[in-house]
Formats: sequence, C-alpha cells, structure tokens
Amino acid sequence: MAHTYLIKYAEIALKGKNRYLFEEALVRQIRYAMKRTGEEFTVRRAQGRIYVDVPEEHDEDDVVTALQHVFGIVGICPVEKLTDDDFAGICEASVRHIDENYPDKNITFKVESRRARKDYPKNSMEINADVGEAILEAFPEIRVDVHDPDVLLYIEIREDVSIYSRVIPGPGGIPVGTGGKAMLLLSGGIDSPVAGYMIAKRGVNIDAVYFHAPPYTSERAKQKVVDLAKIVSAYTGPIYLHVINFTDIQMYIYDKCPHDELTIIMRRYMMRIAQQIARDTECAALITGESIGQVASQTTQSLVCTDEVCEMPVFRPLIGFDKSEIVEISKRIETFETSILPYEDCCTIFVAKHPVTKPRLDVIKKHEHDLDEDIDRLVQKALDEDELIIVR
Repeated sequence: MAHTYLIKYAEIALKGKNRYLFEEALVRQIRYAMKRTGEEFTVRRAQGRIYVDVPEEHDEDDVVTALQHVFGIVGICPVEKLTDDDFAGICEASVRHIDENYPDKNITFKVESRRARKDYPKNSMEINADVGEAILEAFPEIRVDVHDPDVLLYIEIREDVSIYSRVIPGPGGIPVGTGGKAMLLLSGGIDSPVAGYMIAKRGVNIDAVYFHAPPYTSERAKQKVVDLAKIVSAYTGPIYLHVINFTDIQMYIYDKCPHDELTIIMRRYMMRIAQQIARDTECAALITGESIGQVASQTTQSLVCTDEVCEMPVFRPLIGFDKSEIVEISKRIETFETSILPYEDCCTIFVAKHPVTKPRLDVIKKHEHDLDEDIDRLVQKALDEDELIIVR
C-alpha cells in the first residue's frame, strides 16, 4: 500500500497558459530530489494537483527533507487517500485522522472541503457541517473555531478523496529550469552561496566559477568551495563548478598596480573571466554575493567600476541585505558552518591595508593599462586551464 503526499504550490498557479510548463518542471525537480531518499516513489499530476506516492513503510523525515529542497513547493501534505467516496466512509476516516494525529483532544478545529466533482451529492458547506458534527460526536471535548483553529482538516473530493491536516512548509519560489541559466562567482565566504540559492529560487539554473590562488590558498580552501557547491546543489540540481587558477593574474596585478586598487582591479578581471565562461556555457547573467558597503570593494563607486567590464546582467540578490540577514539565510540552508571554516580565499589573502573605497573609473582604467604587456596571455592561460568539477 502506498502513502501519499500532496504537493502545494502557489506562484505556479498564476502562470496562465504556461502553467503546465512550470508543473512539468516541478515534477522533474521532485523526481530528482526524491532519488536521494532511496525510496521507491511515483510522482503524478492529477486535476491540478501533484502527488508523491511512497511505500507505506518509509522514512517520512527523509521524504520531507528532500521535498523541502525543491523550489516551487510551498506545502507538503501527508494525506490519507480514500478510493471510495461514500460519505459515511469520509466521516469515519476524518474521525480516525483526528484521533491518530492529535492525542490531546483539548483543541479547536475547522473542516474545509473542496469538491472538484460537482456531481457529488453533498456540496462543500454540507460536507464541512456533517464531517464536523461527526468529529464533535466522537470527541465532545473538541471545540469548533472557524476563525483561528488549532487544526484545519482538509477534505478534497476529486477522482478519489484526500484527507489531511498537516501542511509542512516548503521553500517556495518557482522550479529550477524555468528561468534560464546564470554563472555564480562562488567564493568560500558566507554571501555567495546564499546569492546562488536566492537566484535559483527564481527558477534559474546555476553554474559556478571559483578563483583559486595556490599556494596562497590551500587545497582545503578549494574543497570548502566544492562542499558549499554540494550543499547548494541539493536545491539547484548538479552544478558545473569551474576552478580558475588566478595566481599568476593576481601576482601580476600586485606587481604592476597600486596596492590600494588591487581588490577592484582583481575583481574586474574575475568578472571578465567569469563572463567569458558564462558565454561559453550559454549562461545569460552573472551572480555575485555583494551587498552595498559591506567591504571596500562593495561601495557604490566600487561596484560601478566592477560593472564597467560586464556586458551581461549581474544579479546581486543580497545588495540591500544586512550581514545578519545573510547569515540567517545561510544557517537555514546549512551553508554557514562550512562558510566560516578558516580557509582563506584569494580575495582576502591580498587585501590592502587601506583599500580605496571610492575608486574613480578613469584612474582604475589608466592603471589597468600598465597590465597590457602580458595580461591577455595570463587570462587566456587561466581559461585554457579551467578545471571543471561536476558537483551534485
């Protein structure tokens, strides 16, 4: 016998004639997530609903955790399915549901039914009243509260009958794969994994690029980024992580340019390289974890200088967030503990003691000309030696 979960979505329902495309994408993402549970399962669409059927003996925590990593889901509802729509059976099943799920009967409740089959002999108001009466007769200590009940008992009459009262929150958003593809500049910090998560929540497939600077950054720092990508991939699906050796470029900038401008010029070359990889992999935009004023390279003037090299959109979902807000999300998606591991990335290793906070674009471009002799060769070498890691 199978156990069934009803999947609730919200924003998808507003997609009009394209709704079926979003539903199909959601079903694909559910199947991908459910494979990680090791359970036998079936995902099916029926009458504007999505159901996941699993064996009666299954680990509910594993199933719910997997589904809570699927963007587009707003609610996960363990349901009791009745193949017989006899009303006496519905009343009996409703009473049993309350008895088994709520041992403490000192509660308030409300019945809310939806009758998709208009030929059913009772309308929704009659179902609500009659099922409520059966519950009150079975448990006199329970009270009705139609405004703010402790338990909201749902009854859906479609091809078969579904009864449920628990709605476990999902992550919301829209399914990955419905919003194109973008390239995430992924570091080992707190911000960039959160930025990737937030853009993926809007349906965007994520690839990533990491700038590695051996021997100044260790293999542990690289593994930390791979581990972060793996955590994010639980929400996004497989991530193609491009590891770029940035050491020669970084040292060349260090030797040729003013040290207070090092971070800005370095970021400009990171954006150039990320943009080239994005073009080669059919990504339509870049994603960064920048927040205005958080560090010297993230002032408004610094971001203007960074963006000047970009010919494709740069998504910055954290741009107006406080650090505490970013940390809160990172803890919720379980990247925080990995992000704070003490392995430096190439951005933090070469930070000047007094970096410029209000860089002038004309000055930055003038000093970049000091790199003309060899920078193109170094950039091409870094691109040619791109290490691709498929993270899932």
